[in-house]
This record gives sequence, structure tokens and C-alpha cells, in this order.
Amino acid sequence: MDWTNQIEKWKREGKKIVFTNGCFDIIHVGHIDYLEKAKSLGDVLIVGLNSDESIKRIKGKDRPVNIQEYRKRVLEALKPVDLVIIFEENTPERLIKEIKPDVLVKGGDWSVENIVGADFVRSYGGQVKTIDFVYDISTTKIIKKVKSSGK
Repeated sequence: MDWTNQIEKWKREGKKIVFTNGCFDIIHVGHIDYLEKAKSLGDVLIVGLNSDESIKRIKGKDRPVNIQEYRKRVLEALKPVDLVIIFEENTPERLIKEIKPDVLVKGGDWSVENIVGADFVRSYGGQVKTIDFVYDISTTKIIKKVKSSGK
């Protein structure tokens, strides 16, 4: 079953659909906490995953560390995640418009006004939420630590 049919099935069943997105390059405790909290906002958590090419455009030629197929497989194995969809664009705007989630979620480092797709989701009565980060960790910090330890 392709993902559009699965989403329609969930909607027919009255499931509350939550959408978030990101690179999820090196999974760490901050990602886990974030995904658990995102899932708690509804019944189904869909993750839009930046493709390798979109990450290179956004974060530079040395990223991602892990290829999109590996990143997708790791996310799919995590308990809170119900579906992972890879997108090629720099932002998930097209994907958000296709999915029409009940809740759009981003990390607390985003202000609601700057969340891509927020206006669209609110236009049909959906909610836009941010989740505060509890852990002071990021993939970028992990990469810097690994690089500095090799000196």
C-alpha cells in the first residue's frame, strides 16, 4: 500500500495525524524525546525525511553522514514513528499540503511564525505546535565532538 492510501485509511478511521520533518542524520536522545512527544499529540506520527540532496543543499557537502535509506530505516524502527516519507525539496511544504495533518510539529528552536506550512495547516483548523528541547545535543554537536577527538 502506498503512503497516500495509508494516510487516507487512517483519516477514514478518525486517526489524528501528526506531521514533523527533519534530517535525522545521527539519531540521538534528543531525537527520541522529540519524536515521543510529537507522537503524544495524536494517533499517527508521520515523519518527512529530507533526502540526501536536500541536506547537502541545506547543511553542506559533508552532510548527511548517513544515506537516506539508512536514516529512513532507523526512523521506521522507532516506536513513535508510523510512517517515513522522503522528500527532495528543501522544505516539506508540498508534502504538508498533500498530507493535510491535524497537527504540524517542529522543535522549540522554531517560532510558529517561521514553521513552513503553518499557515496552510491553520487554514483548515489544524494545530501547529513546537516541542521544547530537553537535551543539549544535536547531530552537528556530535560531529564536532568526533572531529575534535581525532586531533
